Amino acid sequence: MAVQNYENIDINSDVTTTRTLLHEVIPVTGTILSGAYGTWPDDTNIKNYSHGMFQSVYDYPYLSSSANHIFDLTVGFDEGSPLSSSAATQNSKKINLYNQFSQVLLGYTGSTTDGVRKFESDLTLDGVGTMNDVFFVSFARLLTKDQVKKGTFSLTLGTGSWAAPFAGTKTLYDVSASNTGETTNTFGGDYGVLFQSGSATAHGVLFYQAGIAVISSSIFGGVTQFNSASAGYQTVAQTLQTSSISGACDVLRRRVQNLSYNNTTEINSKIYFCRVPHNKFNYSSNPTYVSGSKIRVKEVATDSPVAYITTVGLYNSANELMATAKLSEPLRKDPSNELILRVRLDY
Repeated sequence: MAVQNYENIDINSDVTTTRTLLHEVIPVTGTILSGAYGTWPDDTNIKNYSHGMFQSVYDYPYLSSSANHIFDLTVGFDEGSPLSSSAATQNSKKINLYNQFSQVLLGYTGSTTDGVRKFESDLTLDGVGTMNDVFFVSFARLLTKDQVKKGTFSLTLGTGSWAAPFAGTKTLYDVSASNTGETTNTFGGDYGVLFQSGSATAHGVLFYQAGIAVISSSIFGGVTQFNSASAGYQTVAQTLQTSSISGACDVLRRRVQNLSYNNTTEINSKIYFCRVPHNKFNYSSNPTYVSGSKIRVKEVATDSPVAYITTVGLYNSANELMATAKLSEPLRKDPSNELILRVRLDY
């Protein structure tokens, strides 16, 4: 009897697709951001660049091969902000950063006078509640994967004095966001509002697919000792205006107590149901299946043939092998049984 090696797959009845979302908790403690590796602000897991546009935070000294990129930090303000002036440190860079993030995440207003949209602490983008002075936290794709899971973001910031920054704290949540509502879609994907815990006050927004949090400086409103400079203590507004971008990021890092979110990995799968009829695949083409003219797995000539399935191959119409699937253990096949092997391809 000839060996039957192939069985056609009906793409209508034997093939289906699925989509699975996997989530992982990503916790970041404040000690990693400030003080774990070296003395603030010269932490060895913080990488600053000669261009001075942002700084990168790692979970280990960044020169180590074991270091993983966590996120980038930078600051910016709108050209119309009271902080914008020719005397402000890195004024043009801070304006350019604000406009760059706004352009990528929100797009243009469509007006020849307004230009790019401004960040707002709501979902309407109607020009009300604009955030003119902000911190940007751009999370590494290594950790966010495909996106941040809606409703899982939490950021606790210290609002105490310079000497005791965590004597008072405020926590921001995207508590109202979910897969079914309370988000808005923009150029940068879906975004949700970051509300202060126990309050209806919003101090930022989170872009889920882009993995970028925009934190308004208003979260530190009323903090008179936000920063300690050579001329004395500074508010957040004074810090954003007079400090370099890296310097302002250093101060923010010192006030991060905890940060946490769930990432999302989307797995798209195609499932093939490979049907093995009772009258097929009962023999093997393996040369060791026979000895001389005798089938090795038979005790006597009248016994039914037996084969053991170990591998499934998927071929295209040109008889080219496209994929193989290995069974965890050989599967017995003889004329008395039929099998359906479920082969899943993830991508």
